Amino acid sequence: MEVAGYVASVLIGITLGLTGGGGSILTMPVLVYLFHVEPSLATAYSLFIVGTTALVGSVQRAVKHTVDFKTAIVFAVPGFIAVFLTRSLLVPLIPQNLFFIGDSLVTKDTAIMLVFAMIMLASAISMIQSKEPDGYADVASEFNYAMIIVAGSVVGVITGIVGAGGGFIIIPALVLFARLAMRKAVGTSLLIIAVNSLVGFAGDVRSGQPIDFHFLLLFSLIATGGIFIGNYFSIKLDEKRLKSGFGWFVLIMGIYIILKETLFA
Repeated sequence: MEVAGYVASVLIGITLGLTGGGGSILTMPVLVYLFHVEPSLATAYSLFIVGTTALVGSVQRAVKHTVDFKTAIVFAVPGFIAVFLTRSLLVPLIPQNLFFIGDSLVTKDTAIMLVFAMIMLASAISMIQSKEPDGYADVASEFNYAMIIVAGSVVGVITGIVGAGGGFIIIPALVLFARLAMRKAVGTSLLIIAVNSLVGFAGDVRSGQPIDFHFLLLFSLIATGGIFIGNYFSIKLDEKRLKSGFGWFVLIMGIYIILKETLFA
């Protein structure tokens, strides 16, 4: 199972490199089901893995001038504030045992996985139904600071709760409200994901979460190799078909998690 997990870590990096998001969609299931990390701790691990991998990818993209730093700052500032507050204040307040549904106890870990699965479904639908990316560029008549800040805050809360980078929200927001071309939106998304995720992880270290840094560094190193592959093929593959195909995969994974955490728990 661990061998399969490390193979999957390469796919996490490839996904981030190709689409500018989606890495955390794979990271949580890999950590929980292949490495048997508890979901609450897996959210912290996911933040580090996705953050470091996305950071490497964003540097690559910056060298190719496909990162908009102004937009990244406007989006990331409210985002990392929301992440840090969520990880430091909100998540520790959530009790381990939440409520009963009939005779079944819903725990914090179960709730995290179910919320994550719902985010996976939303992400999948977004990718499957995506239209021609550059066609959105003319929808916004100006750089919409207010909507970018709102979107950044929403992504920050999601990242803080379930360890998801939020690329499925970030990229459409960058295209619609910052008027970025799709390729530049992908590069900018990687930088935003890196900042949000690593700030969130810093909150976990500060709170005293037990962190296995040896495992994290090894996993992240392998995933980083994947992002080099993803970035290389991102200019060669049909982006629309790639997103749609990955969307169907994420949809199946989301349904699997829901079934596993409810019917087959």
